[in-house]
Amino acid sequence: MSTQHGYDFPFEAARQIRMLILDVDGVMTDGSIIMDGAGQELKAFNVRDGHGIKLLQRAGIDVAIITGRTSEVVAARARDLGIEYVLQGCLDKAAALTNLLARCGLTATQCAMMGDDVLDLPPMYSTGLSLAPSDAHAAVLGYVDWISDYNGGRGAIRQAAEGLILATGAWDQVIFSRYKVSPQQCGWDTPRAVQ
Repeated sequence: MSTQHGYDFPFEAARQIRMLILDVDGVMTDGSIIMDGAGQELKAFNVRDGHGIKLLQRAGIDVAIITGRTSEVVAARARDLGIEYVLQGCLDKAAALTNLLARCGLTATQCAMMGDDVLDLPPMYSTGLSLAPSDAHAAVLGYVDWISDYNGGRGAIRQAAEGLILATGAWDQVIFSRYKVSPQQCGWDTPRAVQ
């Protein structure tokens, strides 16, 4: 499959997805790590990306985190968003994916993963769909199935979430019924989405 971009989403491949796995730094955030004088770590998360995660959950698509770093800030954000599966301190992300799949009862092909750096590639090789923010590392951009129009921590997750919701046919139930917003109003070309 060739790499698709932005609103040209891989809808056919996305129909089977039941879980979106996210890296943190560079995906859920812009990749910046801010530390105060006491060494306490701070991260900035995008509220629209967070809403995209909640929309996915309402559509029946679970969300998980696999990250190489360990941070209480990430644990707190995951609790805030109701993300059950949070694997931190994972330098071998392929092994972390195996662990996650054993816990959640899904297969790798039922999962999509969004990552931004080479550490994220090993699990992406086996997931059903690989996704990246527009500012991901060149090696990641050269591999993935889909590249967002948006940078990490700046809307990439939200765009991916909307594409997954469209692909699984849950838009009317999850978005239109509550907000009266059509896919076209969000930039999506629905005839292409449903082909």
